[in-house]
Amino acid sequence: MTIAITTPRGHVGSHVLQRLVQAGAFPRVLMRDPGALDPAWREHVEAVACDQDDADAVLAATRGVEALLWVSPTLHEADPVAAHARLGGHVARAVAANGIARTVFLSSVGAEKRHGAGEIDGLARTEEALDATGASVLHLRAGYFFSNLLMDLDALRDGVLRTANPLDAPMPWVDPRDIAEVAAGRLLHPWQGRRATAVHGPEDLTFAQVADVLTSALGRPVRAERMSDDDLRASLGAVGLGEAQIEAIVGMSTGLRDGFVPEQPRSVLTTTPSTLPGWAHAHLRPLL
Repeated sequence: MTIAITTPRGHVGSHVLQRLVQAGAFPRVLMRDPGALDPAWREHVEAVACDQDDADAVLAATRGVEALLWVSPTLHEADPVAAHARLGGHVARAVAANGIARTVFLSSVGAEKRHGAGEIDGLARTEEALDATGASVLHLRAGYFFSNLLMDLDALRDGVLRTANPLDAPMPWVDPRDIAEVAAGRLLHPWQGRRATAVHGPEDLTFAQVADVLTSALGRPVRAERMSDDDLRASLGAVGLGEAQIEAIVGMSTGLRDGFVPEQPRSVLTTTPSTLPGWAHAHLRPLL
């Protein structure tokens, strides 16, 4: 069985790679530059040059593949939603043309809305494109990554956790490693049909609760501070982002407010074990 994965150096993809190799698989890794792969992995994988934004390259790189992990990378383009949708078209074409039996797509909580969730709308377009192939597809609708906390280390060093989300609204937080475990399991074991499943992490947390967790795990006070949507827009504009890029980011907050409830409820199937305190102590504390 040939399993192919994209983004093998990413927060999720790197852990999927490790899990597959340790399970005895010899995965095909699709990378823009295979030379960037850690040399330790090279004898354990088939590294193939593939730009995910090149439809013909995706088609060629996935020939003979039975199971595929597709993670849509962030493209720094004027319209991120359109970029994700375009890449979704590339993978759907490859799935249909190459007869790929099973595809695991890393989507997001909120994609079920289909419209009105900012950049997540691009993932929704990919879900739709893959579903239209008629092949077996699993959409992993992941919660808010623990690793998103790495994007504002300067503020955390100052003891502030900034967000445009309400501070008292619980939402699912998840360790990317746990998402990878779910993805790897689905890649390794045959199944059929089109479905979506959430990966909600161990518990729903508010940003106020996350600040308390970080205070304990980091050994320094951290307080949650809410930014207005306009302040967020201004900060994004100040670093040179265009209007569509800004609205794609802001929309991920505004679109999942006001009573939004994930389509897949929290259950034994959607709850994963890794906790935020353990992750923060291992990954954040050494950086701060």
